[in-house]
Amino acid sequence: MRDVTNSTAVFSIPLPRTMGSVNWLGMWELYMKEVRRFWKVVVQTVAAPVITSLMFLLVMVFAFGRQGVMISGYHFADFLVPGLIIMTMIQNAFANTSSSILVAKVQGNIVDVLMPPLSAFELTVAWIMGGATRGVAVGIACVTVMGFVADLHLHNIWLIIFHGIAGSLFMSSVGVIGAIWAEKFDHMAAITNFVVTPLTFLSGTFYTVDRLPEWGQFIAHYNPFFYNIDGFRYGFLGQQPSQPVLGVVVLTVLNIALFITAYLMIRRGYKLKA
Repeated sequence: MRDVTNSTAVFSIPLPRTMGSVNWLGMWELYMKEVRRFWKVVVQTVAAPVITSLMFLLVMVFAFGRQGVMISGYHFADFLVPGLIIMTMIQNAFANTSSSILVAKVQGNIVDVLMPPLSAFELTVAWIMGGATRGVAVGIACVTVMGFVADLHLHNIWLIIFHGIAGSLFMSSVGVIGAIWAEKFDHMAAITNFVVTPLTFLSGTFYTVDRLPEWGQFIAHYNPFFYNIDGFRYGFLGQQPSQPVLGVVVLTVLNIALFITAYLMIRRGYKLKA
């Protein structure tokens, strides 16, 4: 009689993955998704804005520069470049987050982002940082290209870095809030055309606000874009109507307030969950 030995196979059941208080991997992957999204079409998302800004600069230089126009002791082209760079940065930071979230909502695949184990905090950080990354990438490209057309002065590198990053975070947060609120592309177009673009152009991008009448200067000092553009220009040229410290404080407070607003909207599922 033959003995048959029964072998028992032992299967180990994998334990649920522990992520800790913050899902760093998930947040990183969502951030990288946002970066890859604009980097795959880099000609459209980075190169095109740089070319548009360069066209602005060339048109302005041809219109005024040949006459030797000086603003605050600098040639007009040198004065204009910092404003164009930061304006392009913040507009593209806004466009990145607003288009990403709104397209996902309209197409109905926003659920693919909401279902993974990502908290509202992690979603907010990844989305905002993705938009800010595009803004910084556009800014670096603008500096590189415009350096061949105008003289880039350097007064305070830390203010340049701060205002570049803070401005990109500021408008990236606005893009998140606007995209969550918007229900269709017309709503987002209204925000862009009637809020973002006018406030950007009326904040001293092409001029110094001290040339405005008193009521215009009063309004400009309540425009957050003014502090961002003026502070960024101060980093290059060392002159601005406002105080550098005030601009740093305003942008810091705004970024905190907008981050909290975006976080609360995502946490509540405002216009994100059916």
